[in-house]
Amino acid sequence: MGGGGRRGSLDAVSDVTGKAYDSRVLGRASRYLTRVKPWLALGLGGSLVRTAAQAVTPFLIGVTIDNFIRTKNLSGLGLMALVLLGVQLAMWGSQYVQTISLSFAGQSVLLRMRTDLFSHLHSLSMSFFDHNKVGRLMSRVQNDINQLQEVLTQGIANLVTNVVLLFAIIGFMVTMNPRLALIVLSVIPALGIVMAIWQKNARKFFTNSRRAIAEVSDQIQQGVSGIRVTQSLSQEEANIARFDGVNRANLDANINAARLMALMAPTVQIMTGVAYALIIIFGGQQVLAGTMDAGFLVAFLLYIQRFFDPVIELTMMYTQLQQAMASGARVFELFDVKPAIKDKPGAVDMPAIKGEIKFDGVSFAYEPGVDVLRDITFAVNPGETVAVVGRTGAGKSSLISLCTRFYDVTKGEITIDGLNLTSVTQESLRFKIGIVPQDAFLFAGTIEDNIRYGRLDAGREDIIQAARAAGVHEFITRLPHGYDTPVGERGGNLSAGQRQLICLARAILADPPILILDEATSNVDTNTERIMQESLRRLTHGRTCLVIAHRLSTVTNADRIIVLEHGKIAEMGTHQELLDKKGVYYNLFETLRAVEQ
Repeated sequence: MGGGGRRGSLDAVSDVTGKAYDSRVLGRASRYLTRVKPWLALGLGGSLVRTAAQAVTPFLIGVTIDNFIRTKNLSGLGLMALVLLGVQLAMWGSQYVQTISLSFAGQSVLLRMRTDLFSHLHSLSMSFFDHNKVGRLMSRVQNDINQLQEVLTQGIANLVTNVVLLFAIIGFMVTMNPRLALIVLSVIPALGIVMAIWQKNARKFFTNSRRAIAEVSDQIQQGVSGIRVTQSLSQEEANIARFDGVNRANLDANINAARLMALMAPTVQIMTGVAYALIIIFGGQQVLAGTMDAGFLVAFLLYIQRFFDPVIELTMMYTQLQQAMASGARVFELFDVKPAIKDKPGAVDMPAIKGEIKFDGVSFAYEPGVDVLRDITFAVNPGETVAVVGRTGAGKSSLISLCTRFYDVTKGEITIDGLNLTSVTQESLRFKIGIVPQDAFLFAGTIEDNIRYGRLDAGREDIIQAARAAGVHEFITRLPHGYDTPVGERGGNLSAGQRQLICLARAILADPPILILDEATSNVDTNTERIMQESLRRLTHGRTCLVIAHRLSTVTNADRIIVLEHGKIAEMGTHQELLDKKGVYYNLFETLRAVEQ
């Protein structure tokens, strides 16, 4: 089930770095740059102007010293001061243009890419989410896209400007004094060896650092999500000890990375000092010999200071490029996952229906060769309520998931009013089916927002009517802000019963011709169950209902009951007919009654 990877699962990329240049990633990412080309061009132009200003400044200072300060030419000195001021203003303006333009381009790319990926996730089938952790998906939507976006915008501009700046500085030095330029460049091989050693270790240490913080994040997520279980079992100290272990591992990884970074700057400073010493010795000799002006010697010293900056930047960027290419590969791997369930060519919208459901020889397996449903055949008449019961693992939820086409059957067919589910679009099919799940999920927002989710164009009065029908209106009106009351994360500030009633109101508002109740009353108290049963009796009248139930009240009121056993239909009939058989249902019923008493 699912496409891309092992049954739709994403590859767990253990290394956070990749190739510094990946043509496939950059080729696919380039389409996101198309709409922001003018901003990228403006930002790059600003970067080049700033680079030119940086490169020409030492030369102008050298000319000023030799031609105006030494000759005491005050008028020329004033002019050069204005020129230098103009260069600095140009540098400031170009940097402003660069920052604004590239920030806009970067945020635009981020917006489009993240929206596209979020939309793509909504198109994927349930089987994909069965095989992939939410945390891994969130990391790709947030962290990996951020990493790729930074390189696509700021990174490209920085790469170009640093290369241009480096060659411009070399060009100025060679033009001014080839011999001294050669002396400065002689330091590069030693610097290259240092950079290569640093790069080799940087990849290892930064990878360890990223892995360590990922472990910390995972422990935090598990600790907070499972806090109720932890406190109920008094395992706080064990959790804290486990977290302390991964947190200390993160500390060690970051200290090692910091040690490496701490060695880098002093090493480059030593190289810079060596270059200074060589220029002062050989350049000083030329000045004393009269073969070189003092101003150009000062300019050379300023160029040395600027020379090592782009070298360091390019070295650091190499690691960033590796990380970005790996992030891009992970992002596009997710884009490449195909939905396991697709609308067939020529699929039509489902028309108005009466609600007849037929299963004809249906078998289903999540994994090939391991059937969870086998040869299921039954029909639900329009307006009929059919309960599906069975022990845990009998296949009840799988049967319901097939009705909504969250999964496709392995064998056989399912029809609604004679239409095969594969012949209609998924969207139109699911508009005809309302589901009240066991786990009542509420979205961030108000109570009104959550009820309106059943029909987005509904007005306040429609929402109130749905809440009244669900038996939750009185409770809502007693809240300080009524229907405008915000719900906590997943509705955490409401009881399980209150959340379930709001979900029921959502289903009522949608007003589907087919209703599925997936153990909707299993997690509520007796009073809430009574309210729900009254609401459900009104809601199920005149519409087709499939009910997965554990509570006896729901089971006994059904028109028919289907008993599943090991993925097969063991029995089918009314409550009394099945009791009279004294078979599987009778034993299950007696067990449930004993538990409820």
